[in-house]
Amino acid sequence: MNEPDLGSVLDHDTAVRRADSGALPEWAQRHFENFRASVTGERDGAPFPCFFGKASVEEGRPLYAFVESATDPDALFALRDALLEYLDVFEAHGDRVSFAVFFKPPAGTLTEAEWHERFWHVLQFLHVEDPEPWPADIPTDPDDPYWEFCFGGEPIFPTARAPFYEDRQSRHCPVGLEVTFQPRTIFEGITGDTAAGQRARDRIRSRLEDYDDAACPHADLGEWGQEGDREWPQYLLSEDESQAPERCPLQVTPDVTAERV
Repeated sequence: MNEPDLGSVLDHDTAVRRADSGALPEWAQRHFENFRASVTGERDGAPFPCFFGKASVEEGRPLYAFVESATDPDALFALRDALLEYLDVFEAHGDRVSFAVFFKPPAGTLTEAEWHERFWHVLQFLHVEDPEPWPADIPTDPDDPYWEFCFGGEPIFPTARAPFYEDRQSRHCPVGLEVTFQPRTIFEGITGDTAAGQRARDRIRSRLEDYDDAACPHADLGEWGQEGDREWPQYLLSEDESQAPERCPLQVTPDVTAERV
């Protein structure tokens, strides 16, 4: 890829080059350096729990974008376009290519509840401005175990990290909101209903016990499609349940595109 503007999709080598040369804004450089250091490094001798993510960054596979606001419509339209671009090209970049998005931090300190609000505002904006209808084979009710966030016609698992985490360090990002978008297709062969997937989950959860200071696994962690488990609380895990939403904040309108046209 060429040297794109901030907000466009960057491949790993371009992101590294821009960070190392000082071409990124200060907040973006701090975000990217924290991401690389935390995912590929150790905490008190314990490696980052998700070994898939660690290997992916070490091998230079992820794609990236930097977004100048989690609330400004222009910035979120730029994110929408970048996410559409990512969905169009990620399979050409190799296996299990995720999309890590870093948001410019707000001026002041936010509570956990406010970070949840910002995260779900981003997803709601993407849903409303999605040029593709909600996939017919994905339920629109977040209380359905087969529900998943969808965008561009693709089911996606967005994993978020934020500054409010103290004990759950695997989800802590001291700079600001960080969201990694992962289309469900990149989990093929390692889903919870496969032997390889179950081994991977057992290994990750064992590493979580060594890495985090919180109870492991988190009560909301589960498997897609398993009765009693829900996807949406896993996106931005709660640290203080009293500050987390009790119901999924996303209002799904499956035919929103048709209505807008």
